[in-house]
Order: sequence, then structure tokens, then C-alpha cells
Amino acid sequence: MSGGAEPGPDGRPRCPWGLSTEDYLAYHDTEWGRPVHGDDALFERLCLEAFQSGLSWLTILRRREGFRAAFAGFEIAEVARFTDADKERLLADAGIIRNRAKIDATLANAQVLAAWAPGELDELIWSYAPDPATRPAPRRLGDVVAVTPESTALAKALKRRSVRFVGPTTAHALMQACGLVDDHLADCVARGATG
Repeated sequence: MSGGAEPGPDGRPRCPWGLSTEDYLAYHDTEWGRPVHGDDALFERLCLEAFQSGLSWLTILRRREGFRAAFAGFEIAEVARFTDADKERLLADAGIIRNRAKIDATLANAQVLAAWAPGELDELIWSYAPDPATRPAPRRLGDVVAVTPESTALAKALKRRSVRFVGPTTAHALMQACGLVDDHLADCVARGATG
């Protein structure tokens, strides 16, 4: 394999990782790399990227509806009101990843973010989006990096503001997933999609 874009079921070229399962194909084609705005929507992605740490993204993707049900649709104000009883419920919920540190971080982050002004999380995250003109389109999977100066700076900015469980790699995965960077391969049909 060249590591470059490969033909999908419809013959159009895609990033190879997006062709491994139907779940990945749908996620690749309709969601990954497309701009995400809104505090709650970005909180969800931030939480899911943290839960993914050390696991396959497919594991998270297949449990996403379970996460949404367990965490009140990732509404920051609602999750910020979760109690110790809610924490115990989450630790017993087989529909999510039952990792105490990640659950604790999610609840703590909701409490921190609930005190921010509306739009503040969105504004902070998007302020670290690099100029697309400075990022050449990756031609092969090997050209896609896991950490950038921008993701390192974003992780530091979030940590300074007491947001937990976000390092440079998690921040970069968030940036990729939410369209701050377009890491679809140069020949991928989804490159440049903004819908």
C-alpha cells in the first residue's frame, strides 16, 4: 500500500483509514474534518477525544450514542450539575468507557466550562486554527502528524484555564475532527469539504 488515497465503494478516492469499516466510512465522509462550532458540540468532541486516549476511535464512535445518553447530550450546564450519584451511574454504564479518571475529568471540565461566557470555548479553540495556506495537503498517511505547534499551544491554553485530560495529541485530534485543520489526503474526495 502506498499510504495514499484509495478508491472507496463508489470508486472515489478516500483516506485509507476511512475505508476499513462502514462506521469509519460514514464518519470520514460526513463528519471528520468538517467545521464544528458551538460550546456544547465542542465539549462533546473534547470529551470523546479524551475518552479515546489509549483506545481505537472506532470504539468511541460505536459507543457515541451511549455517551450522549449518559452525559445528557453533552450539554455543559447539565453535566456541570451531575452529582456523586451520577458519577456512580456512569461508572456502572456499560454503554460508555468506564474509566474513573476520564469520567472525573469530564465532570470537572463541565463545571469549569459552565462558568465561561457563552461562545468562549468555541472562540478559544478556533483561535488556534492555523492558516490553511501554511499547511500543505498531506499526500500519504505518513505525512499526517499527531502533534503540531498549534495543538501544543491549544492544550496549554486549555490546561491554564483548568481544563483537564487534554494534551497536544488529544488537542490535535480535536482540531482534525472539528475542521480546524484539514488532514484529509490531497487526493481524498472529502478534502476541502465544509458542509
